[in-house]
Amino acid sequence: MVVFTWIDWLWVALYLLLMIGSGFFFYRLGKRSQSDFFLAGRGLPWWLPAASVYATHTATDTPMWVTGVIYRYGLAGIWYTFFSAWCAISAFVSTRIFRRSLAYTQAEWSVLRFGGLGAELIRGWMAGWQVFMNMFILGWVGIAMGKICNFLFGWAPWVGLVVFSGACAIYVLAAGYWGVVVADFQQGIIAFFVIVLVSIWGIAEAGGPSAIVQKLTEMGEAHRLDPFAFTGWFTGDFPVAWFLTMLFIALLGGFGMGTTIDWFAEAQRIQSARTVRDASYSIWWGSALVLMRNALWAVAILAFYVMFPDIENTAEYELGWFRLGFDFLPAGLMGFFFAAIVAIHLSTISTHLNLGALYATRDIYQHYVKPHASERELVWVGRIATLILLIGSLVYGLMMEEITSWLIFALWIMAAGVWLPNILQVVWWRFNAWGYLSAWIANLGFSWLVVWVLPAFGILPPLADYEQFWLLMVLGALVYIPVTLLTPPEDMDHLVKYYVMARPIGWWGPVRREAERRGLLTPKGQPAFVDPNQTRPS
Repeated sequence: MVVFTWIDWLWVALYLLLMIGSGFFFYRLGKRSQSDFFLAGRGLPWWLPAASVYATHTATDTPMWVTGVIYRYGLAGIWYTFFSAWCAISAFVSTRIFRRSLAYTQAEWSVLRFGGLGAELIRGWMAGWQVFMNMFILGWVGIAMGKICNFLFGWAPWVGLVVFSGACAIYVLAAGYWGVVVADFQQGIIAFFVIVLVSIWGIAEAGGPSAIVQKLTEMGEAHRLDPFAFTGWFTGDFPVAWFLTMLFIALLGGFGMGTTIDWFAEAQRIQSARTVRDASYSIWWGSALVLMRNALWAVAILAFYVMFPDIENTAEYELGWFRLGFDFLPAGLMGFFFAAIVAIHLSTISTHLNLGALYATRDIYQHYVKPHASERELVWVGRIATLILLIGSLVYGLMMEEITSWLIFALWIMAAGVWLPNILQVVWWRFNAWGYLSAWIANLGFSWLVVWVLPAFGILPPLADYEQFWLLMVLGALVYIPVTLLTPPEDMDHLVKYYVMARPIGWWGPVRREAERRGLLTPKGQPAFVDPNQTRPS
């Protein structure tokens, strides 16, 4: 347990007052309309959503997850976090396409890309899935805070889960996305400063970089310093096949939408930017900060390893980076460190509370229940949905024990079967709603069978993460490719309208030629008319 002085608790109290006060300060802006409550009126300069991208992806569970893979694999584990590199491609491909569509959500985008009954089924499924998934994310992030508070103060895990998620909900309920993005900007600055401080402090406590290298060598663990320490083509903890799989996922994923669960939070930031260019810059710079943060964390976790090399329990060594701060920082700074952890926590909690409420309000209530609801009513529905998400997240949080295994499963294994369809829907005109729906249905069954059910009954041997990914992708393709080719393409009028609006890249030749024939595109491929909403806030 850690004993805080009065100045330590003062840091925490001042920070909470700052965050909650910010929410009430922006209450008047958030209550004006649905656009303000969920997208800040689509008027943000690039640096605000960029800070939000970084802050959102720096959650209380993130250092636990990064610590888990680095402690286990050494620097080779950094490639588990390399999936963030998809943002570098997305910033100049799918980000621009999505921003031009003006869809509030990925679910709404689906009815712009696809048509008819299939599109409506996709929108309904996507909305419901996102409400569930955001509760799930809130649960694992929340219980991560519960575990930290249990380590620090001896509190029962549910106390940290409930107290800090509840405090965050106050300013999200008050100001919506305005409260989220302004708080994220402050939280991002605080979090980056503290990550640098604690990481460098921990490295110094281990004797500095040269001492870390020497100690690892003496321990016979020098391979932990090599991020390319392959253990074979297909064998060991770090085979070449696994590394190539991570590169494949990271680099090609940016051409699609929804290729990672992070996309859905990014999509909200994309649509809150005032222009297509602002949206592109926000994703680029936000993800660049994430990759720099991961590199700094990796070195600090090696420092923790040489000081505490014999921890076998995953849930215990996942707390390694936090221990660097609480074991070695002096009194007074420990409270500032904990305030930064609260900042890290609130940034992610606030994002997913507001994002889940957006899908519940825009894609379920407004679209299916009351299409002509007033802006005032939609804002209140958003607040009620936020509260429901909070309650649901507390239930999920209490069900989770180990952070790393849940994260790896939810981040990419569970979505492996729809990874390629999420790219095809962007780059291939012939891919239709029925192909996409069949991919999801097949994936829901295959992922649980391959990862959990069949190995439990001895029917399938336990597979490595990358083997599961490829198997699930192939199994899914055996379903959605035939379904796509055996069902009619989307209506050409619908596709032309979408193409002129979003101007996607890839195999869109028949649609492009039809748009040119109708005089809707200039010889340079630009729309024959200019939609002011593409460059100015809507």
